[in-house]
Amino acid sequence: MHATTIVAVRHRGRVAMAGDGQVTQEAQHIVWKHRARKVHRLHGGRVLCGFAGAAADAVTLMERFEAKLEEHAGQLLRAAVELAKEWRGDRVLRRLEALMLVADADRLLLLSGAGEVVEPDDGVAAIGSGGAYALAAARALVRHTDMTAAEVCREALRIAAEICVYTNDQITVEEL
Repeated sequence: MHATTIVAVRHRGRVAMAGDGQVTQEAQHIVWKHRARKVHRLHGGRVLCGFAGAAADAVTLMERFEAKLEEHAGQLLRAAVELAKEWRGDRVLRRLEALMLVADADRLLLLSGAGEVVEPDDGVAAIGSGGAYALAAARALVRHTDMTAAEVCREALRIAAEICVYTNDQITVEEL
């Protein structure tokens, strides 16, 4: 998935998620927007959701995920599994190109259209074109600094923005 980077960190009893603001039209290699918001609070502010991929697809999936949260009384894992089943099984949804990171006070999950619901072992996850860079930076920062989860997310995205042309340093951070 290109044109964005989202990173999430569970660290010292807190969870934070951050996204860059760049919207890129890849075919023409044009930056359309610098301050898009790709990390959102759902379910009364108790759940964080970040997405990478085609914007319309990601928003559709975020809305479906929010409906699943409501349907399952805010149970993050249950809502994520139900969305992943629907996403993989529905012929129209299956064509949506996006990845999602979702988190609440207890869990951090990565969701994909292939039906994956993955909880990272180390409490660090990242998606998007700069995801590998942000992931590596966040892991190093968690292991070797005294930074908070939000500080780790912000700095990991700054580092990714220095490397990935589809990631910028206009960063949105949300924390629970």
